This record gives sequence, C-alpha cells and structure tokens, in this order.
Amino acid sequence: MSKINLTINNAQIENTIQRVRERNIIIPTFAQQKDPSLIPAKIKEELRNIGLWDLHPRNLFRITWHNEAKEMGGQFGGLNYLEFPSSLTGVNARIIALVGKWFPTGAHKVGAAFGCLVPPLITGQFDPTTQKAVWPSTGNYCRGGVYDSALLACESIAILPEGMSRERFEWLKGIASEVIATPGSESNVKEIFDKCWELRRSGQSLMIFNQFEEFGNYLWHYDITGHALEELVHTIAGPKDTYQGFVSATGSAGTIASGDYMKQVFPGSKIVASEALQCPTLLNNGFGAHRIEGIGDKHVPWIHNSRNTDFITAIDDNSVVNLARLFNEPVGKEYLVSQGVPENIVQNLDLLGFSSISNLLSSIKFAKYNELGKNDIVLTVLTDSMELYHSRIKEMHTEMGQYTEQDAARDDGRWLKGQDIDYMEELTYFGKKRIHNLKYFTWVEQQGRTYEEILAQWNDPDYWVEVQQQVPHIDALINEFNTKVGLI
Repeated sequence: MSKINLTINNAQIENTIQRVRERNIIIPTFAQQKDPSLIPAKIKEELRNIGLWDLHPRNLFRITWHNEAKEMGGQFGGLNYLEFPSSLTGVNARIIALVGKWFPTGAHKVGAAFGCLVPPLITGQFDPTTQKAVWPSTGNYCRGGVYDSALLACESIAILPEGMSRERFEWLKGIASEVIATPGSESNVKEIFDKCWELRRSGQSLMIFNQFEEFGNYLWHYDITGHALEELVHTIAGPKDTYQGFVSATGSAGTIASGDYMKQVFPGSKIVASEALQCPTLLNNGFGAHRIEGIGDKHVPWIHNSRNTDFITAIDDNSVVNLARLFNEPVGKEYLVSQGVPENIVQNLDLLGFSSISNLLSSIKFAKYNELGKNDIVLTVLTDSMELYHSRIKEMHTEMGQYTEQDAARDDGRWLKGQDIDYMEELTYFGKKRIHNLKYFTWVEQQGRTYEEILAQWNDPDYWVEVQQQVPHIDALINEFNTKVGLI
C-alpha cells in the first residue's frame, strides 16, 4: 500500500482551490524542483523582482538546490556546492557538500515542509481555510512549514524546543500564528510529540505535519536531494574518481533518504548516519542533551530506513561549538589562511551552521576509517548557515572571552585535524536491526503505529519502493490541481 495518502477529498478540495487562486499560488512539480529549466519563462521573469526570503508564492519555485546564490532576483543554474581541501580537513579524500543557505528561509528544510504539505493540499485532505497547520520541529523544519502556511494565508503553529537559537524564534514570531516553545534543547523531541498530542485533544481543527513520520519528508529528499547529489558527482568527478558515500545527521531522517537514491545509482556506496556524542541514540541506545542545533534525537524517526544505513558516527558537540568560532572569528580565519587553507574557502566557511559542521566532521571520520584517498568522493550537505547562529557567537564571547590565535591553533589541531575514528560503528545486519527495533518504543508504544507496520518496514522489500515510486503520481496531481486553479 502507498505510504503517502493521495485520496481526493472532494468535500474540501474546492475550498483549497479557491484559497490557492486568491493567493496567486502555482505549485511547482517535483520535476521542476529537480530541473528548473522546466519552469515557465513567465515565472522566472517574475522572480527577477522577488527576494529569496520574501513571502511571495513564486518563491515555491526556489525550493531547489539550483538557485542562483544571491538574495534578490536570483535565477537558476548549476548546483551550489563547496569542496573542502585537504589543507582544511586533514584527509586526502574529496569531501564535497551541497549548500543549503540559498533556499527560501535559509535552510533546505523548506523542501521537507513542501513534501509534507503538498500531497494533502492538492488532494483536499488539508483545508487551509478551516484548519491550522502544526509544524513540530527542532528548528528549521517549522521555519519552512510556517513559511508555506503564510503563503496560503492559513494559521500555523510552530513547535520547537526553548533552547534553540534566538534567530529562529525572532523570525518565527513575525511569520507564524503561534510559536510554542517546549522544554529542553535539541534532543528533547518527546516533549514536542507530547505537545502535538495535547493539540490533538484540544478540539481545534488542525493537521499535524510531523516530519519524523511523514513520508513526504523522506520522498522529497530521496527524489530532489538524491538527484542533486547524483548531478554533483557527474559534475565534479574525474575519470579516476569513485563516489564512496553520503554523510548526513539522522535528525528527522529526511535528508539521509537521499542516500537511498544514491545507493540505487551507485550500488557500492555507503550511507553514514551522524549524531551527537552527548546523545548517542543510534550508537549506544543513549540519551542526553547536546548543542548541535538541527538534529533532533533520543529516538529513531519512523521514516529512517535503518536497514540501508552502513555507518554511525557520533560527534562531540564541543568540536562543533569550537569550530564555529574557528570558522567565523576573524582571528580563526586568519589562522586557517596562515596554515595554507585557500582564502576563498575560508571566506565561505560561514556557509556551515552547527549541524553542517557536524556533517563535515563525520565525513572526515568516514574518510579516515576507510582510508580513502585523493580519488575518493564523500558527499554531505550544509543544511543551514551561520546566519541562524550569530547570537551563539556573541554568547561564546561572553562565556569564553576573546578568541585568540592560540585558541585557533588548539581548535584546528584538536577538533578538526585531530578528528579520529573513535565513536563510530560499521553496522552489521544485527546492528541495523538493533536501530530499527528502537522505533518500537517511540512509534508503537507512544505514537499509535502498529506492530504489523514496524515488521513490514524491516521485512517487506517493497515497503520503501512504494514510497519512492509515488513521485509521478504526485506530479500528475499537482499539474491537475494547477489546471483547476487556472493561473497557468
């Protein structure tokens, strides 16, 4: 059976069509997000006068990895990516990352929100004229969700831990109808789920778009990010180069789904799941609080295809916090240039937010563990940039004092070049099954999933394929919906 419900609700869909028409919304297809050359010229012309973060419906077409890297009037082109030289990483392998900054809202999670919202919207299951959209998140996903909700003029509720960065809350308060701060920090996902159950029982007319279980999140990354990664390999690989694997924090298990696509294209490649050492749920069934904003944990997301995961790495949040200073403090940048890191690379290190730094470190671990060389390619993503963490740098100044050249040398040597292969595991069959079995305690015992479903995820070879094959059906429904709206 299909994992994304595409049944048409004829009783509600006319309300949705009318609202979308009133708001001048045209919904892009997955095909257009993969290949912006398919976007009509009229829409591209409109975008010349629209800023990247503007609350404008045409920015839905900028939910792609192919945006021109500019804040106003950008068009489309090649992929935005950054290759990290060995002078920075300390390894010979080619570590290359897709850049998430150039999405609307400044993070690629707006794509996951799109993938979760569009199927119920175009089928009439979600009525933006009567229902509130609820976006449970540990940060960037709810930003994307309330952005999409604002375009629809529908009420939205953002839920995220109170310990997230000030920038996130300040932006949300200007866009969302309501912002709910739940107790704890990045790793307190259960408290977010508890708030969702409270809202369900409140009697309000709402729909909860839970990224941790919504297959729209999985599918958007499998298809859109997966094809972008494939394109990146073909763009940068030389005749002797070999793509070895994809590295991603597990988080909601959306981004890591692109590794499933890459394994189908490159069958020998690996998928590396990264998490925080202070909360090693996958590595050690562990728990705890951490400071790597952007990767919720203490559970295994329902949409994580754990059977397809090959490695786990755990990153010390101290390394992320200290490297954020090395990469962004003027003294840190000067030190890196003095050590032979090209200046153009150093000037672009602000493209790495906290979870992006963690992804880079996990990529280094993977390269060292497998003794990868100069012709080996490792891919990852920079989910967001330091634009969402400037307040953290100020907090570090207050807490740790002025950043010095001695601090920079220490951080480079200990946290970057000194990154080792400790706290990682190459998964066996039973290691993968152990991770899968952890889903039971969150999803079956607490969130209403069934015993039969969790067995099917592991035992049914068609389970994940059924999700992956839904893209053409969704695109057909989008085209049909847009035709009924009548704006194209």
